[in-house]
This record gives sequence, structure tokens and C-alpha cells, in this order.
Amino acid sequence: MDANELGRWTRFAAKGGIGKCTAVQDCVAEESEDLMFLKDDEIIVLMQLPGVDDSYLGYCEGVVGKFKGGDVQFHGRLKKPVMARRSSTAPSGSNSRPPSSQTSLTKLGIRRRLN
Repeated sequence: MDANELGRWTRFAAKGGIGKCTAVQDCVAEESEDLMFLKDDEIIVLMQLPGVDDSYLGYCEGVVGKFKGGDVQFHGRLKKPVMARRSSTAPSGSNSRPPSSQTSLTKLGIRRRLN
């Protein structure tokens, strides 16, 4: 996991992820991508891992890693993840440019109140 991806997961964890769980037993990381935690640690659930039954990505004590659902007790149903696409570049094309603040304000109906 690169630094950018780690930063995104850490920010998502700060917002609560898709749910929380509590460790029911100690779990020692066996692989570098595994999450290590102790009994009663709270884990922020970031996502269910696709294609792997009962495996999740979580955040505990400043670390992001994989864990098994059998090692934790979930605090209720997990939220459905919302995937937002981020683009760091503007769409290609000769007329592509970001809208001006005036245009954005007009679309929001705010421009009239500001004048």
C-alpha cells in the first residue's frame, strides 16, 4: 500500500469507515498486510475484501490492515461503501475549463443574494 492510499484509508477511518467492531481475542499479524490487535481493541472497518469470505480491511491504533470477521464482534450492520471517483486532471477538450465562481454561484442561486 503506497503513502497516498494509506492516507486515504486513514482519513476514511477518521470519518468512521463503514462500521466498527471490537476484538474478541488477540490477533498477531502473520503477514505484513495483516492487522494486529488485542482483545477489546476497537477496530474501524474500512471495507469488506472482495472475493474473500469474512475478510475485512480495518484500522486500529494508527495501522491499516486485513483481519477476519471471526476475530471480532461487529457493532451492528456495516454501511454500504460509496465509491467516489476522484480526478486530478481536467477533462480533455478545447472548451474544458472549470466553471467560474460566478457561474457556480448562479447555479446555486446564491449570486442574487450576494449582489
